[in-house]
Amino acid sequence: MPQQRKTKSWTELKQAGNECFKTGQYGEAVNLYSQAIKVLEKSREEYSADLAIVYSNRAASYLKDGNCTACVKDCDMSLELSPFNVKSLLRRAAAYEAVEQYRNAYVDYRTVLQIDCNVTAAQDGTHRMTKALTEADGPSWREKLPPIPSVPVSVREKFARQSAANVKQHISAANQNGIKQTNKPALSSEDIKKGQNFKEEGNALVKKGDYRKAIDKYTQSLQHNPTEVTTYTNRALCYLSVKQFQEAISDCDKALMIDSGNIKALYRRAQAHKELKVRKHKS
Repeated sequence: MPQQRKTKSWTELKQAGNECFKTGQYGEAVNLYSQAIKVLEKSREEYSADLAIVYSNRAASYLKDGNCTACVKDCDMSLELSPFNVKSLLRRAAAYEAVEQYRNAYVDYRTVLQIDCNVTAAQDGTHRMTKALTEADGPSWREKLPPIPSVPVSVREKFARQSAANVKQHISAANQNGIKQTNKPALSSEDIKKGQNFKEEGNALVKKGDYRKAIDKYTQSLQHNPTEVTTYTNRALCYLSVKQFQEAISDCDKALMIDSGNIKALYRRAQAHKELKVRKHKS
């Protein structure tokens, strides 16, 4: 008789999903997390904290794959089970930012800063959203925001204890493994200034819808400063607009080599891959 295949536990499925995520297999990670969620949902009340984590993990996979709608939905589920979960708030904020829902992104980033004002991703996100909303809505942009939830003191205290424990763990791991730093030659201030000027000219052309000229300006900018992530993602947007999808993917890859978690690069690369699949289907 053929042996029956042993059913994997939710912990095994979650761990397998984590391993796939680490190696960039985001689609398979989603599949494994989905299986774990199916098991955990049968005992939702008993395993609510674990279920919240797996939903948040699946959200991270969706985000890396450029599926921002699914990411937001999973973060909503995670936060329903575990209110004020910092990782879920940050992932939802990043997804909102990627699809230019800046008000919602701002609210989530600000909520995280109520929990811990030292979270760099939330600080940076708040600055970006403030700039974007000021440009879009003018000086009164705050009046158009959804309500920002008030975070209980007990939540802030709990997060502070967890953060302290994590810092000790990271320091210990760094001491054991050793951290190597690579020194790159510094750009001259003149190159940085010229790169910024060309980038701003490109941005102005994008606002006018002149994507091909903008591509030329961004290319000139990168010749002076090839380390500026946003120039690559901006040029990728232009390539998407003129249907040069391979070039868009290439620019997103370059941006991700500098900043592996850049949301716009991940999102635009996913868009480009999707368009290439559509084109392949039609041909």
